[in-house]
Amino acid sequence: MPRTHRLWVAIAVATLLPLGSATARTIEVDAATIADINAAFDAGTLTSEALTRICLARIDAFDRNGPTLHAVIFLNPRALEQARALDAERKAKGRRSPLHGIPVVLKDNYDTFDMPTTGGSILLEGSIPSKDAFVVKKLRDAGAIILAKVNMSEFASGGTYSSLGGQSLNPHDLTRGPSGSSGGTGVAIAAAYAVVGMGTDTGGSIRGPATTNGIAALKPTHGLLSRSGIIPLALSFDTGGPMARSVFDVAAALGIMTGVDAADPATAKSEAKFQTGYTAGLRVDALNGARIGVARDFMGADPDVDWVMEAAFSAMRKAGATLVDVRYPKWLLDVKGEFYTAIRYPEFAVQIAEYLKGTGPKYPKTLGEMIERANQFTGTRGDGARPNPSRWTLFKREVEAGSMTDYRYTAVHDYGLPMVRAVVEGMFEAQQLDAIVYPTASRRPSLITATAGAGTTVASALSASGLGATDIANLTGFPDLIVPAGFTGDSLPVGLSFFGRAFGESKLLSLGYSFEQATKARRRPVHTPALPGETISMP
Repeated sequence: MPRTHRLWVAIAVATLLPLGSATARTIEVDAATIADINAAFDAGTLTSEALTRICLARIDAFDRNGPTLHAVIFLNPRALEQARALDAERKAKGRRSPLHGIPVVLKDNYDTFDMPTTGGSILLEGSIPSKDAFVVKKLRDAGAIILAKVNMSEFASGGTYSSLGGQSLNPHDLTRGPSGSSGGTGVAIAAAYAVVGMGTDTGGSIRGPATTNGIAALKPTHGLLSRSGIIPLALSFDTGGPMARSVFDVAAALGIMTGVDAADPATAKSEAKFQTGYTAGLRVDALNGARIGVARDFMGADPDVDWVMEAAFSAMRKAGATLVDVRYPKWLLDVKGEFYTAIRYPEFAVQIAEYLKGTGPKYPKTLGEMIERANQFTGTRGDGARPNPSRWTLFKREVEAGSMTDYRYTAVHDYGLPMVRAVVEGMFEAQQLDAIVYPTASRRPSLITATAGAGTTVASALSASGLGATDIANLTGFPDLIVPAGFTGDSLPVGLSFFGRAFGESKLLSLGYSFEQATKARRRPVHTPALPGETISMP
């Protein structure tokens, strides 16, 4: 055990366990929700400083030592100082919000004024934005501690490998990838580096890492959360979203970040529809009387995943839900992958250039300049930074994909996407469904040596082949909640998606919470065990 790690644990234990608490009820940090943490804060059995030290100790033990998960790109050097200040503020004035003093990690495509934002790429190494992304400012204003920036698929495409952050590992099985593109966030939350993490999703990039790492997460309705200050991939589909170990924590974080942002016109769609307190609607019995569609189009690829799904369906019926099979039109399954790339590739070339205008003079300003600079970086550096040929090869396909005025783009954008939305809305309406459920990934997590090729995530690769449904949520803009459902025979996590109607987050979160409480399927990853002194004394 490294000396710094021993010191952090010793201080955390001293702070966590007041005199006379030997017989107090305790809970593992890994299992504590934001509600549990706030109860301990209020009772004086936990401080934000102690919690932050525990998170730092776990990063120290597991990220570059032990299993070397490689999830963290940059640690906030002022995290403990900020935690102490927030403790003092809570004592003097009370808490700002449920996230007051809560450690949060960010995918490294969220702008932060005090830490680099690189998209995982050496091409933006050291780039520090002038201000926080809209949702990051919301988190800070709520009292959250931005603990770290975490690894991702470079510029949000491909497996969780980047030229700056390297290859992240799945804490359940070190030979498996954590999925992309928000894989670093998925690893960090599964390994309890923080309480909440932020990912982004364009074609499954929150949901793939959630199922692969065995955590809860939400891809919100397009426009519910602002994207201003987030490195874009394709703004027609892009959205940020919270990732956590419980549905409660996903709901708590979501309500902090909603609101109309003048810098992101898409958020105008959320006016009078967003909420600021999604936890209030969570009900343990929400499945009782619910009508749930089962999308069996996305089963049949992996018998272990299918078994977990059938067990999940049985649990929902036992909880009082009515389940009915639904089928997507064959034409939609056939074209959804092509519809996705027809929008995704042309938009990146234009929108990344717009983002790069705000970077310093030493950074590239167009996708063409990114290609040119990437071609000059052909060897591994002493600190481990290395080329990313699969992502950099995709740059050429993106720059050659045509413009946003090209008929191939406008036909899909102006006519194809509304058609897909109309069909999916019709499916919900015809069967009077509260949600459609499906396996988030139709197959178990892939071996790192067998991950999908350039420009794909595990989840989006399945979608493109017709085996996965994740990109349907992006084509429609509708919300998709992931909840841990169980494990395969070789102990790999399987997630269940609750797909709903636009701005139906409150209902989805309640259904997912009901399922989570009925099944309690999440488990701590085997490669990130509890460390000494991590239990919280509860009032």
